Amino acid sequence: MYDNYYCYPAVAEQGKIELSVFFPDFDGCVTGGKDAKEALTNAREALSLHLYGMEQDGDALPAPTNPKDIRLSDNEYTILVDVNYGLFRERMDKRSIDRVVTLPRYLNAAAKEKGLNVSQFLQEALKEHLGVR
Repeated sequence: MYDNYYCYPAVAEQGKIELSVFFPDFDGCVTGGKDAKEALTNAREALSLHLYGMEQDGDALPAPTNPKDIRLSDNEYTILVDVNYGLFRERMDKRSIDRVVTLPRYLNAAAKEKGLNVSQFLQEALKEHLGVR
């Protein structure tokens, strides 16, 4: 059974244009970004996707390598990448749920007049507000 939170070490390497990130514990789990913030965001997404694929295949997860045991080149350093896998798993479940939303009558009328899909609008607003894709 997969848990909701994971933390694995990754190796970051600053190239001429972008930062590259790979996970020693997961072959082929590689990503990067133009700066540290983007690289970490992409590393979380890459790790989550890799865990999801392993879960779908029924594979067991390796124990995280101790960062002290990772051999680094001169231009590499170790970072720890944590993921809320429970939330990611929920994002991958594309089923919709019914949810009752209470709106003032005038907002409902204005949305209808504009032909606005309130459900879609609320989904997009929630994603933006919560910072999820």
